[in-house]
Amino acid sequence: MTEQGKPSLRARVVRHIMVPLGLTWLAGTLVALSVASYFTAQAFDRALLDDAYSVAANVRSGDDTLQLALSPREVNTVLFDQVESLFFAVRRIDGALIAGEPWLQTSTPPAAANHVFVDTEYRSTKLRAVTLRINKPAAFLVVVAQTTQSRTSLLEQLLLYSIGPQILLLVLLAMWLRRAIGSDLRPLSELQMAVDQRDAYDLTPVPVSATTRDVERLAIALNALLERVGQSVRAQREFAGNVAHELRTPLAGIGALAEYGLAQQDPQAWREQLAGIARSQARASHLVDQLLALALAAEAKAGIRLQEVALEEIVRDAVLRFLSRADAAGIDLGARGLEQSTHVLGDPTLIEGIVNNLLDNALRYGRAGGSEPTAITVAISQTTSGTALSVIDNGPGISAEVHAHLMGRWAQGEAGQLLGQGVGLGLPIVAQYAGLMQARLELKPGPQGRGLTASVVFANIAASP
Repeated sequence: MTEQGKPSLRARVVRHIMVPLGLTWLAGTLVALSVASYFTAQAFDRALLDDAYSVAANVRSGDDTLQLALSPREVNTVLFDQVESLFFAVRRIDGALIAGEPWLQTSTPPAAANHVFVDTEYRSTKLRAVTLRINKPAAFLVVVAQTTQSRTSLLEQLLLYSIGPQILLLVLLAMWLRRAIGSDLRPLSELQMAVDQRDAYDLTPVPVSATTRDVERLAIALNALLERVGQSVRAQREFAGNVAHELRTPLAGIGALAEYGLAQQDPQAWREQLAGIARSQARASHLVDQLLALALAAEAKAGIRLQEVALEEIVRDAVLRFLSRADAAGIDLGARGLEQSTHVLGDPTLIEGIVNNLLDNALRYGRAGGSEPTAITVAISQTTSGTALSVIDNGPGISAEVHAHLMGRWAQGEAGQLLGQGVGLGLPIVAQYAGLMQARLELKPGPQGRGLTASVVFANIAASP
């Protein structure tokens, strides 16, 4: 069905209300008319029976004879009606006519009753007749028939005066409902116009004057969607800007190293330049990985679903992955607190990213000076505020004054600046991942005031009732 052929929401709502209401009204009217017709017929029949009794009261019994003690004038007075025509006949039990209309036939009442009502016709005129049987002092039958014009007229008037006003009320109700529903649905039309006229790059909340809770919820959901889309767009723009800005330096360095190497004739110079190119490529690759991690964190804000995660399994796998790198660098990498199962509320991918970044930072910047061996420990422990995942090193450490500074992007400590490694995204990534899981990143000095302890503290899982 085309858009032009589809009914409006207002028309559908009005139809869904008025059609059942109209059918219910019609059924109720038919029932009411049937009841009214029944009791009207009962009233007319009772009056007809009273006329029959009036005629029967004036039948006199003589010596084996029956006669009507009413003159024609008196009969007309007894059976007078301004609208209807009445006819009567008095007959013996055997059907012999005593008085009245010869054509008016009788219907013998059943044995259990002394009268019976029948519908009949005379000269194409419908009649309602009653046959009354009188047993004392002598048995005879009285038949009284009446035209049905009053009955039909009364039913027609009843139908007109009951259905006409109700139809008018239904029309007025439909008009009022259409107007009221249109007024309630106007915010939807305004929302549609606001969205249709909105520029594709405009992701600000749509103003809606909601008059109902449903429209308000729709507006809230739409604006929440625009906010999520805006966050995604901002993350993409930031990622693109960061990549364009930060990759310019390593790529330019790679190009300069390659040009210098091509200008040299000494193979040793070529080797040195190739080694420099490899280091720059590794740095650029690490930068791209961290930028992608930041973009993932921004995207995960809207759709992350926290679950119970076995923390010790993720830590164990991460330590095994970094063990060869630590051995190659002569660093003692160990773990503590993995003996027992520890569950936290989080996301496995984000927790893995946290461990990877903390270990990468520790292996880069946490090396002890002098001849002292470097030791890095990944520990899981319980604190008063929750479960702590810590990476501890015995390196130069970081002063408390620069802890907050290092939480910002592109911020590096002295060790990173001296070593020329990293771009200052590791700790911001960890802090952002932790925030997505309602955890927090804490930086403090290592044991005995040496080195650095970077801990992510997860809230305790609420016990089941």
